Amino acid sequence: MLVSIARKILWGGVLIAFGACLAMGLGILIPGPISVSAEKQDLSDVQTRQILILSNPIHTDIALPADPDVLEALSFVSAEGLELDYPGVFWIVVGWGGRSFYLETPTWAELKPGPVFAALTWDHSVMHVRRSSTIPPEHENVRTLALSPAEFQKLLKGVQDSFGTDTADPPRAIDGASYDAHDIFFPAKGGFNALVGCNTWTARMLRLAGVRTGLWTPLPSTLDWSLDIHGSG
Repeated sequence: MLVSIARKILWGGVLIAFGACLAMGLGILIPGPISVSAEKQDLSDVQTRQILILSNPIHTDIALPADPDVLEALSFVSAEGLELDYPGVFWIVVGWGGRSFYLETPTWAELKPGPVFAALTWDHSVMHVRRSSTIPPEHENVRTLALSPAEFQKLLKGVQDSFGTDTADPPRAIDGASYDAHDIFFPAKGGFNALVGCNTWTARMLRLAGVRTGLWTPLPSTLDWSLDIHGSG
């Protein structure tokens, strides 16, 4: 009897693992939808704008150049206390994620069960903004993408629209939420779940700019593979 139950549990685990691998594989191979107006352009004769995709084992961010149009679009960040037009700042790094995990886990050493449970079930979402100095593009965790000016503006608008606010007023920062003097957190639109999390947000932002990505990319590695497969970057 016990052997039979154990065998069923084992086979159930195998089927679940196979289903997860199949779903992830299809998510990488099948491209997510992009609008006709956002179809990728021929950039051979266009002065491009560079962005960076930054990754660690579980999370991706988008680094935007600290150019005047970016500083203007995110001026509410400066108004809330993190001055983006700051000496030595070359990049504005933005990311979307679960509130509990993001705010309560600045380092892996501070990982706690509560934020992990929230990330695996449901959590409020937040936007994280960090000002950064130079970022080596050749670093193994950095990917450079070239966008036309129009594509860049679509991406920037998508980032703007990800910040949450209940009124017509500019977004307001979360009181006391930061890792150090160079970052800040804001409420974001949408709920967070690890299956449709930070990396799927990054992929969605890229698709707004006409960059082909996989339909479902829950991990940084799956997003990176999908960009390779669909010839982006």
